[in-house]
Amino acid sequence: MGNISPSYEVSSTPHTRIHKDHPIDHVIGDVQSSVQTRRMTTSYSELGFLGAIYEGKTHQDLHTCLFACFLSQEEPKRVSKALSDPAWVEAMQEELLQFKLQNVWVLVDLPKGHRAIGTKWVYRNKKDERGIVVRNKARLVAQGHTQEEGIDYDEVFAPVARIEAIRIFLAYASYMGFTVYQMDVKSAFLYGQIEEEVYVCQPPGFEDPDHPDKVYKVVKALYGLHQAPRAWYDTLATYLLSNGFQRGQIDQTLFIKSQKGHILLVQIYVDDIIFGSTKKELCDEFEKLMKDKFQMSSMGELTFFLGLQVQQRKKGIFISQDKYVHEILRKFNYTDVKSASTPTDLEKPLVKDADADDVDEHLYRSMIGSLMYLTTSRPDIMFAVCACARFQVSPKTSHLLAVKRIFRYLKGKPSLGLWYSNNSLLELVAYTDSDYAGATLDRKSTTRGCQFLGNRLISWQCKKQTVVATSTTKAEYVAAASCCGQVLWIQNQLLDYGYNFMNTVIYIDNTSTICIIENPVQHSKTKHIEIRHHFIRDCNAKKLIQMAKIDTQLNVADLLTKGFDAGRFQYLVSSIGMLNP
Repeated sequence: MGNISPSYEVSSTPHTRIHKDHPIDHVIGDVQSSVQTRRMTTSYSELGFLGAIYEGKTHQDLHTCLFACFLSQEEPKRVSKALSDPAWVEAMQEELLQFKLQNVWVLVDLPKGHRAIGTKWVYRNKKDERGIVVRNKARLVAQGHTQEEGIDYDEVFAPVARIEAIRIFLAYASYMGFTVYQMDVKSAFLYGQIEEEVYVCQPPGFEDPDHPDKVYKVVKALYGLHQAPRAWYDTLATYLLSNGFQRGQIDQTLFIKSQKGHILLVQIYVDDIIFGSTKKELCDEFEKLMKDKFQMSSMGELTFFLGLQVQQRKKGIFISQDKYVHEILRKFNYTDVKSASTPTDLEKPLVKDADADDVDEHLYRSMIGSLMYLTTSRPDIMFAVCACARFQVSPKTSHLLAVKRIFRYLKGKPSLGLWYSNNSLLELVAYTDSDYAGATLDRKSTTRGCQFLGNRLISWQCKKQTVVATSTTKAEYVAAASCCGQVLWIQNQLLDYGYNFMNTVIYIDNTSTICIIENPVQHSKTKHIEIRHHFIRDCNAKKLIQMAKIDTQLNVADLLTKGFDAGRFQYLVSSIGMLNP
């Protein structure tokens, strides 16, 4: 009470309210500042999200706060727990609403001689590229593992886009300079029609109180059924083909529409769709076309697809997985370790090491699996991961240390990714290389290869050969044949884009291999090579490819063959178009 004035002056002007002025000398802080409450002066560390938003942060911060307030951050394992959370109850009701709108099933009595397939709820938190939960998704799935072939289903195959096809799509978009968009069909499988007679149990927690013993006869493709992906693909493909699209000759998940010199490309991966066009109006028409038939849950520029973070910039497209890198570093407790300059240790090559101590094989395999998924955008760790993956049966201490070395390297380079520049030419070139007897367990050689569209790396291979090479020439020849097969697939894929890359150059650093490919007279010296590798000779004769000699120091495929010192390693990484954002 010590800072309160003992008396107040009342104005002679009549007022309905009494205004009291606080003495200036008792005011704490800046007099010119706006009125603040004690809550507003609390540190942001105590207020969390709200403190940052009150300060006037970006819309992303506001969305983050809204997601945190109205969405559940935990994925329930049981139906009983989900039913106690209003957020998950709403998600389940939304799923069943889609069932009703799409007329997925009909409540009937189970016919005699038939059995009902069980159903279960699957709860997943959908996250954006920043790892923020943006949606609670409850999916009702059928327990398809109880289906019997020939009774409950027949044909189940549905084409799925290869990851190389996605990279080709993005490389072409960067070359043409158009924006790539994405869309997600809400409950896509529910649009597919099934021909078989299938009955499922009522969803747990949402049984009909008047008819608890009845079952649902499925009319549309339900998630979990073996035939569901094929039914959805047939429905979508039929709809696109009936609206002027053409299906790719090689990639059945690519749909093309040409109009007055412009092209619209649509790439499908189950229910995830990416599309782009050289004319923005064609993209708008495609969005309207899809909305007329399907309900869309999200649309906008492509930022996150199949675990890949895609940043579309004015000068090109950047592909990375730094969010996933941080996730696996936290998962295996490597966030505070000392970083390494390279993923491999040249002084400690991997051997069987039978005398060393055993390590937890489940932990080792989990680490290898996490790293293998990361190689979809990180060819710089491809060789190290493949080398460590060969010891998953009985891993030893030395092998675990090699895997830890990879994590230490990722700790220092978490944001490294592929850069697709828009000022690079669209020209298909390939590099092939091989080590000789590099596998210490069985002395087999390893095939390495990488393919570029201009300066854009779109495909790479690192695979142990199935035969033991008796010479370096044979090892290089087998690697060249493998690279040739990948080049032919890319050539055919690019035909759908309107490009014919005949006579593609494949660079190799082995002269004798080139002689064997270009001169069939040398057949007497290649009797020990399996016949299936000789198709590269026919490709060379038909001018589908041409072999070219390159110095070993300039062969970028060398990155996938062995470990290097920091200087050489950084040179090769930058040569294949990898950089930090």
